[in-house]
Amino acid sequence: MTNTASTFTQTNTFTGTSTKAAVTAPLFETDAYKLGHRGLYPAGTTQVLVNFTNRASRIDGVDKVVHFGLQAFLQSYCIEAFAPFFAADEDDAVNAYLDTLTGVLGPNHGIDAEHVRALHRRGYLPLMFRALPEGTLVPLRVPSITVENTEPEFFWLPNYIETVLSAAIWQPSTSATIANEFRTILDDAAARTGGDTAFVNWQLHDFSFRGMAGAAAAAASGAGHLLSFTGSDSLATIDWVRRYYPSEFGTDNGQVLGSIPATEHSVMCAGISESSELETFKRILDVHTNGNVSIVADTFDFWNVLLEILPALKSQIMARDGKVVIRPDSGDPADILCGTRSSPSIAHDKKPATIAEDPAYFGAVQILWELAGGTVNDAGYKVVDGHFGLIYGDSITMDRARDITERLEALGFAAGNVVFGVGSYTYQYVTRDTFSSAIKATWAMIDGEEHNLLKDPVTDSGMKKSATGRLAVTRDKGGELVLIEKATAQEEADSLLEPVWADGRFLRTQSFNDVRAVLGNLR
Repeated sequence: MTNTASTFTQTNTFTGTSTKAAVTAPLFETDAYKLGHRGLYPAGTTQVLVNFTNRASRIDGVDKVVHFGLQAFLQSYCIEAFAPFFAADEDDAVNAYLDTLTGVLGPNHGIDAEHVRALHRRGYLPLMFRALPEGTLVPLRVPSITVENTEPEFFWLPNYIETVLSAAIWQPSTSATIANEFRTILDDAAARTGGDTAFVNWQLHDFSFRGMAGAAAAAASGAGHLLSFTGSDSLATIDWVRRYYPSEFGTDNGQVLGSIPATEHSVMCAGISESSELETFKRILDVHTNGNVSIVADTFDFWNVLLEILPALKSQIMARDGKVVIRPDSGDPADILCGTRSSPSIAHDKKPATIAEDPAYFGAVQILWELAGGTVNDAGYKVVDGHFGLIYGDSITMDRARDITERLEALGFAAGNVVFGVGSYTYQYVTRDTFSSAIKATWAMIDGEEHNLLKDPVTDSGMKKSATGRLAVTRDKGGELVLIEKATAQEEADSLLEPVWADGRFLRTQSFNDVRAVLGNLR
């Protein structure tokens, strides 16, 4: 982490044609009902403080949320998105704003645009962002970000950007939190079964891109995944990290993302249609004579691949310098990998005499062990020969990952015998309400008098009760982050919510590797 002003600075020029939409776009990245709020605050309001807090959890056992995504928001929205607006002619910008405003609210909306003109003349957003270091695991109901205006006439601005700030932050932080939980599960499994903790970096692979709400969401969410893991096929994340968390901001980012050559069903179906599944496997191995390669194996009969095709190609596979990763992608993941013998919901009258009699009973890991052998690690758990691997990438959840590693452990296999792929089921089946992420105002200056603002609905369970007053974050005697409400000036000065951006410039920046380190040190 660096504490000096970054090289991300706002440009005073705008190249290309400034369309009306480009000029006004950031001003309309908000809720329509906020357009007239400036005139609805009490007369004499000169300052408003808001905070971003995760208030509750819908995931059992998760009571801390990874703070992540603010630096990307500050660069992409507060600087880049506003560049066309500040670069445009003042009257053109104001008139473009009024045209859209009238189209939304009608000709008699009664809202002037002098605040927009004043903002244009500033040439930057007069805001101060304070935040915890990104990568911090923040307890519920402890704020990770505060925002307030730095000039009195822009008191309307902190809450005006609430919508876009919330939309930009909740998903990468939620994905980072979910990935961190997976990391804890897999780290624990590796520790119990003697696995290589470095391998855990690659044990959860991100396949979510196609299921996300566009490339931008996939990139931001994918970066959250990569705070805890290295394996990913979401290539759009690389550019996102390079743009918003470059190594020039701190330590070298090293390898941000990694993957291996792999087939998909179109490749397998085309090959099988042209020749056979065996010939398709052989052709893939002839192309990839060395290195890691992943091959889809459930196009038709997964058990036939394990019992017939892989034995036929065993000598070729064992002669390679690299791993051939077999990918089943249908059925119950735990049963496919570990065998129905380990399923608590399936009863067996007797053990099959041979694997060929009932391969599903034994499962893929046991079959590969019988085929290729392997080693027994220092903890006493079996590790399949390194020329073979398994990845399962369909409907993996935290509960399933935990179940699979526990079943493998009970069968005497190390957790590192399998890699998991996660997709939109993991990173898209979430919402802003997963951690009840919200931005609320807690303090205002009105006619020179401080007012502690509080939301506390009598009809609510208490979850929606907001913090109040000036806010600070410190650590208690046990080292846990705690919130100080109605903070004094000294408590704010000592707060872990430190200035990160003010009046168009970064005050503190982090590289992606720095964010990874913050989270890794807290895990």
